[in-house]
Amino acid sequence: MVDDETVVAAAADAAHGLVFSRLRNADVDDLDVTISFDDGVLEVEVYILAPDADADVDQVADDAALAARAAVDELFGDEDV
Repeated sequence: MVDDETVVAAAADAAHGLVFSRLRNADVDDLDVTISFDDGVLEVEVYILAPDADADVDQVADDAALAARAAVDELFGDEDV
């Protein structure tokens, strides 16, 4: 069984990793990744303030949320093996 803390940490790491794989640290003025996992329900919110970034920041935020969900799916997928 995967504990809630592990789920939240994996999701947050994946979201942060994706953001900084697409945006330079210097371009990000603010990053807020909020993860909750209660009663088996994962909620992910990603806010990025990066006015000088060349990338589509909204798309990066959406992709980061998807990466967080994928990381959690992988955790639970590994559990079934």
